[in-house]
Amino acid sequence: MALADDILHRVRGHGRGFVFSARDFLDLGARAAVDQALGRLTRDDQIRRLDRGVYDLPHIHPKVGPLWPSADEVARALARQTDSHVKCSGPFAVNALGLSTQVPAEAVYLTDGPSRRVRVGRLDVVLRHAGRVDMLLPDTTAGVVIVALRYLGRDGASPDVLARLASKLDDGEKARLRGVRRKLPGWIGSAVDQLAAE
Repeated sequence: MALADDILHRVRGHGRGFVFSARDFLDLGARAAVDQALGRLTRDDQIRRLDRGVYDLPHIHPKVGPLWPSADEVARALARQTDSHVKCSGPFAVNALGLSTQVPAEAVYLTDGPSRRVRVGRLDVVLRHAGRVDMLLPDTTAGVVIVALRYLGRDGASPDVLARLASKLDDGEKARLRGVRRKLPGWIGSAVDQLAAE
């Protein structure tokens, strides 16, 4: 029980809404023991199993009960399972940057790890293995801009769109773009030159 208690203590330290997998606790014990402890905590209703190998400590609404975690939290937990990164996909990128008001029906994320699909409540969270360019600068606004540009395509990256994207970037984000400029092919590199110069 000591391992289960240690895991539960750490989970509670992150607070409700935390999504996790066995990999998050391998510093506490061997994988088989961690899996057993997570199974015990699930059976005791201390944590909730979302999908194979993915759990959470749900927020509890006073009227509707346990709430589902956000797609972002699930995607990040899945990425930690394989020590990989995730980034929002093209439709999410243009929405996050204010270039579109459409909210994608499916939560698709790009990853440098393996592809995977997880059903969480009524939502499918999809990790899709992506190439090197899409995965540049994870966890930065500059990285989201690269994904948005690739999604929009050359024709969609009008001067007005580039100006709007530039307004989302502070000097640090522009410096990050300049730092990966040589890794960007063709017109995307030219577009980044314009963004970084504004």
